[in-house]
Amino acid sequence: MATTIRNDTKTDTRQSDASAVGASLHVLSLRADLADGLKRLGMFTTGEFDVEVGEGSDSIWAVIRRTGRGGLAIRAAYAPGGFTRVTRRKVRHGQALHLEAISAIGRHRIVLEGSGVDLHRFRVRVWLTPDRPLLIPFLPRDLYPIDANDDPLGALGRVEAAQRGPNTGLIYLTLDQPAFGHILYVQDLTALNGYFHATGTAPMGMVGGEWPELGYLPPTPPQSGTPPVDPLPADKETAIGDAILVLRDIAGSSEQEKARRFVQMLGVAYTAMQLPTVVYRDWLARAERTLKDLDAAPEATCEAYGHRYIRPYTAAEYPDSMVQMTIVAALHDYARWTGKPVPLEAELAKGMEKFFDADLGTLRRYLPNVGDDKNADAVDAWYLYHPLRNLAQLALDGEDWARDLFLRSVEFGIRAAHHFAYDFPIQYDVRDFSVVTAKRGDQTHGQTDVGGFYAYVMILAFELTGEARYLDEARAAIDAAMGMRFELEYQANLTAWGATACMRLWRITGRSEYREQAYVYLASFFHNCEIWESQIAAAKHYSNFFGATALHDAPYMALYECFDSFAAFERVLHDSGPELDPAARMLITEYCKYVLHRAWFYYPDALPKVCLATEWRNGHVDRALSFPVEDLYADGQPPGQVGQEVYGAGAPFILASRAFHVLEGAAFQIYCNHLIVTGERTGERAHSLTLIGGDQCTALLAVVRRGRRALPACKLMLADGDSVRPSQVTDDRIEWLVPANARAILNWSDA
Repeated sequence: MATTIRNDTKTDTRQSDASAVGASLHVLSLRADLADGLKRLGMFTTGEFDVEVGEGSDSIWAVIRRTGRGGLAIRAAYAPGGFTRVTRRKVRHGQALHLEAISAIGRHRIVLEGSGVDLHRFRVRVWLTPDRPLLIPFLPRDLYPIDANDDPLGALGRVEAAQRGPNTGLIYLTLDQPAFGHILYVQDLTALNGYFHATGTAPMGMVGGEWPELGYLPPTPPQSGTPPVDPLPADKETAIGDAILVLRDIAGSSEQEKARRFVQMLGVAYTAMQLPTVVYRDWLARAERTLKDLDAAPEATCEAYGHRYIRPYTAAEYPDSMVQMTIVAALHDYARWTGKPVPLEAELAKGMEKFFDADLGTLRRYLPNVGDDKNADAVDAWYLYHPLRNLAQLALDGEDWARDLFLRSVEFGIRAAHHFAYDFPIQYDVRDFSVVTAKRGDQTHGQTDVGGFYAYVMILAFELTGEARYLDEARAAIDAAMGMRFELEYQANLTAWGATACMRLWRITGRSEYREQAYVYLASFFHNCEIWESQIAAAKHYSNFFGATALHDAPYMALYECFDSFAAFERVLHDSGPELDPAARMLITEYCKYVLHRAWFYYPDALPKVCLATEWRNGHVDRALSFPVEDLYADGQPPGQVGQEVYGAGAPFILASRAFHVLEGAAFQIYCNHLIVTGERTGERAHSLTLIGGDQCTALLAVVRRGRRALPACKLMLADGDSVRPSQVTDDRIEWLVPANARAILNWSDA
């Protein structure tokens, strides 16, 4: 018989007799408990799913079944030796069952919920109050697929994705035999900060498992001859589990269907999770400070060949073409938004020609005078294309110098793509395409999402020239990436631009398969996000919520990937229109909302000095400079270990130009942490605007004083005529919280 064995996020199907497949003692114990029958504690039904809650030999279980199609057993509480008493408690609104379980270790409190008309959502929340300080050497996993006979060893399926490092505590699987459907399990790690603090642990890669023993493995101190002795406190209730399960009874067959359903199910789980409060961030002031430091700080730039170049880190590293064009493009966006030229943009742009190698017909990474400590001929695959994307965008904005340099460089990029058949290595030699580094750290793939980014560059080339061959290139690159499933992401921003390329291809060609392929990129991106708020060690001083780890296996979030993804998602929302799945729209807009909140903490002046790293891999960290540190960690490591990235200094220019909106003649600007799709001046002192966020989400809208003029009296109304009361009023700002998909009308009087 076929048995699916899980190995990290990959699966391996082997032909084997069931008796030859290894099974843990916890699988066998559950199997015996279900065969003997649980001591029933309660029952409830949601849609087609029946839920039995019962007591086994050492655990309390919630067993979700579809008649004749198997189900899931969820461990709600575990106590070696079993429970001495289990009682039902009064339920509150929305709760299906509330239990109190007494054992030798203390008191468990369990709350179960079930809801949903289309996609069904179940939630199991558990708290433990130990009778005495409790050391925890081990706790077992909590999710077990079962077949129609309640046997976990008879259930066959596939794990599509599981938690990577510090990212969301999720596992996405399909129970194929019997045909139960898709399951998304999410452990809301935000709720468990008290447990992590008490035990000195962090939930890195703790949701996964080996089929059929899956789910959450609570982190415990490493066991050794002298293990740590950090206990859960006695007589204090601590949350130890908050599992959200979303079920879909019909499984998708294709990569695209499974990705879209993942996004939909994650959206359902997201609305049940604990979401941090967002606050207004003055990205305009940050942009002006950053511009001043870029121009004046000697650590930010250097001179070569009579031109000025950005240094990647404070007073460190050699100029390179990606860094130079990232800052040029960000300043260009900011100048267009303000309506005023930024002299530094033109000054930096003049130096781009020196990166061009006329013999090869390409932009090189480094200038000709790069030091011997660098391999001047080696380039990361994505590094070749990122400056081309920025050049093409500037060319479309009418910058002739950018058009000329782009068109002289793009053919080399096409030759590289053809040489590697759109399957790019990590690094290669630009002289002959010989591979320097083939695979990433786990030796499975190269830079898997570069093809999607390359496709976007080709779309820009098509829009710039009208030549259909560029469109053919874009389609070939997207087609080549099909089949990567949840292994698609290499670097967060490249994956985001891949989704953008797919949506744009769909709009240009009308072929729906490209729209559907966008969900594969989106699913891979959201799989690699930290949808939880850490309070571990240094992380209590900043927010990590909904941050994307920089690489597929990176331990930290980085601002460069963060704001570049933000810019890509703006294009996704514009190109997708109403056809974008509502869950995808909600997750994209929520990601962007939390970028505007969370990105503030990359700046060292926004963090306590005591929490910053004191040793740096590149350059140094100067809290007086308005440049971001590269690295923030969910596990609470000191930020700034990698250094202070000057190339991340484009963030405030991108964020300010998207979040702030100028009204001609008004004494204020409008700030919104959601994309405003339409805005219209409907009167001399009236302005209407429409947002496109999630149905159950909230947006922060504000009027912000410009200059010294006082704010006028302002009134905000929703389209249905309801007035919105301000959530905060100061001399400089009036804030409102509105539905994230609202149409609102702002009226104001004379100042």
